[in-house]
Amino acid sequence: MGVMPVWIDTHCHLDAAEFAGTADAVRERAARRDVVHCVLPAVEPANFGAVRELAHRHGDSYALGIHPLCTGRAQPGDLDRLDQALAGAKDDPRLVAVGEIGLDYFVPGLDPAQQELFYREQLSLARRYGLPVILHVRRSADRLLKHLRAGGVSGIAHAFNGSWQQAQEFVRLGFKLGIGGTVTFERALQVRRLATQLPLDALVLETDSPDIPPHWLYRTAEQRAAGQRQTPNEPAQLPRIAQVLADLRGIGLDELAQATMHNAIQALPKLRAAMATDLSSRT
Repeated sequence: MGVMPVWIDTHCHLDAAEFAGTADAVRERAARRDVVHCVLPAVEPANFGAVRELAHRHGDSYALGIHPLCTGRAQPGDLDRLDQALAGAKDDPRLVAVGEIGLDYFVPGLDPAQQELFYREQLSLARRYGLPVILHVRRSADRLLKHLRAGGVSGIAHAFNGSWQQAQEFVRLGFKLGIGGTVTFERALQVRRLATQLPLDALVLETDSPDIPPHWLYRTAEQRAAGQRQTPNEPAQLPRIAQVLADLRGIGLDELAQATMHNAIQALPKLRAAMATDLSSRT
């Protein structure tokens, strides 16, 4: 009997309000579905402690950073707090990246200059501490790439939904592209094209839980208005999302699992030691 494929969720927010009081159960459901490791990105200093504690409690990993959607309420001193937190955790094997950072030109009301300041400064911190980054990319790929061309940092472009040319440039710069629930929608033509035509070694898997639900969890505005609740996405959905991607690419789940695990460790090298522990516990 063969070994079941195992999975890394490279992006989930188990500290989110949707999981208040249930994070342990959510993580256990994922473990039962062979999600052996999760990466928990922070979004602002207020949740640095939460992601760190959850990662240590469940044997997962975490990232520290200031999300672009949080820059509107952020203070310049928050960059100092991030610097101090990274310095304090530099020997923590479960700290694997600076993130979630980036730019968001979709949500109205955010100051582009403020976002770019925080993005640029956090790239500098990643270089200083020798860590990869987990990038938020929403209608901002070209601007993100402009700063990345200075070199010295790589990582994961989370929930990537840019153009073919932008995808190729991220890959050229050493980034992996995060594929999640969006790929399960038949109308997501661009994401499906990227997910099937890019080299397999360019992709990692993620859920962005509790957000970006796959199609089987998604509720339209009309359904929600009729009283159907939106079910939060969870890391336990990752194997089913992976099956969709495997079918689109015409490959087996084993091949996809092995490739995306290897890719995740390439993108976030400090995962290697954690994954060795996780996998040894299954033998």
